Amino acid sequence: MRGMPFMATRLLAGLVALGVTAAAVADDQRALRARTAGDVLAWSAQNGRLRPVMETFPKGGDIHSHLSGAVYAETWLDWAAEDGLCADMSVPAIRMKKGDSCEASGWITAAAARANKDDRRDIINSLSNRSYVPTLNWSGHDDFFVIFDRKTASPKRFGDQLAEVARRAGQQNILYLELMETTILGELFPLVGDVKLTGDLDKDYRTLMSGAFGAEMPKLVASARQQIKAAYEKKDKLLKCGTPAADAGCDVEIRLLHQVVREFEPALVFAQFILGWQVMADEPMVVGANLVAPEDGYIALRDYTLHMRMIDYLYRNQGARNISLHAGELTIGLTRPKQLDFHIREAIEIGHAKRIGHGVAIVYEDNMEELIEKMVREDIMVEINLTSNDTILGVSGADHPIVLYRDMQVPYALSTDDEGVSRIDLTHEYMRFYQDYNVPYFELRHASRNSLSYSFLSGESIWKNEACERDVEAGTAPSAACQQLLDTSEKARMQWKLEERFRTFEDNLRIPVRKRTSFQ
Repeated sequence: MRGMPFMATRLLAGLVALGVTAAAVADDQRALRARTAGDVLAWSAQNGRLRPVMETFPKGGDIHSHLSGAVYAETWLDWAAEDGLCADMSVPAIRMKKGDSCEASGWITAAAARANKDDRRDIINSLSNRSYVPTLNWSGHDDFFVIFDRKTASPKRFGDQLAEVARRAGQQNILYLELMETTILGELFPLVGDVKLTGDLDKDYRTLMSGAFGAEMPKLVASARQQIKAAYEKKDKLLKCGTPAADAGCDVEIRLLHQVVREFEPALVFAQFILGWQVMADEPMVVGANLVAPEDGYIALRDYTLHMRMIDYLYRNQGARNISLHAGELTIGLTRPKQLDFHIREAIEIGHAKRIGHGVAIVYEDNMEELIEKMVREDIMVEINLTSNDTILGVSGADHPIVLYRDMQVPYALSTDDEGVSRIDLTHEYMRFYQDYNVPYFELRHASRNSLSYSFLSGESIWKNEACERDVEAGTAPSAACQQLLDTSEKARMQWKLEERFRTFEDNLRIPVRKRTSFQ
């Protein structure tokens, strides 16, 4: 196998001599290298080396990731200790200091908890799914979502969080992150807490905008933008970007999705959407919006259609925005059957979702086949989170709808959801996908490409440009026609960078010569 690249070169040179075009030879050579990469992956999986190979596999992006859930528990505890926060060991949880000391609230300092091996272990387990075992009245779903009520951090740690996830992404050959984050929430409670909506969204919009919330909107948008600016600057400083010692995370592009928490009364949810709509218009780093919090929550279920109508109202009256929605993160038993048969459809048809997060309940949707055909026809992709779906919903293996989505050719990409909570990374998800579903290398590469093609980066895709597509397949420098696109499209530039990394990855993969075997 080690000699294959040389043999392939001689074979292809012979084809040129026989009159086969250079373009056809280049296509064949690229395909041969990809097949060789598949052989190396298979050998690596059989010989205990899949992780290091898959870690270097170029991954376009992680476009379904909650920023706070991406940070590992140990990091939260380190920050709490450094910032003088407290540890409530009765939960356990990290808390902000209420008085002069943590002890005044019956807590201990986070620094003391970190220094005690038993307390440290218990906090890490409490802030993640580490050591989780299903027990009576406590499911993976419970263990996952309760974590977000157990951790807190100083607002100054926004930039630290970005640096943390960028560093990890850079180490895994990931080019791009789209991170869900809520920058403004607590400030909204006093502004809309007493407002009651009618369900007439035109009237409700005017009510909100003519009151205290509307008056504060410019300040809220400015605050969100300032927080984002400061966080990006701190991230760059922590990673030493622009210096000879720059971390690999500096090469990772980061954009944000405005995160709307849905488990609140309608006025607060609508206000979050209205604010996000303006932030998306004014702040280039915020490229889309999403709804978060358990989809099976009381308000989330009660107001699901209302939330879709809120998005539709703003979409039609305030301008189109990029929307990705958690929809179908449900399964039989978690909710009643009647709550399983419309969420994905309404996210698409009312909520204008370009992407569906999870989409696990697709098999319960009314007219499922027709809905899937619509997703294919309208190019609506699904963000697949294998480990998260296993932990929260107990859905994995052949029961996971990735089998159906692949069969029906629905576009999809792999993502992590909350890698810190699940204690995984994107490499782990690619490994799981490869091993559990016997996925060929060509499809892994396709999934990686999809993560950029369906990202909310601005500009046209290289796969919709004939010149760029030809140049990618030929493995050449961009032609003048392709360069025109690269000069104007942020998405195309990122995709071209991914293709360059694929060429490097495929050119350098080898199965090593075995000089001895374990039984000699």
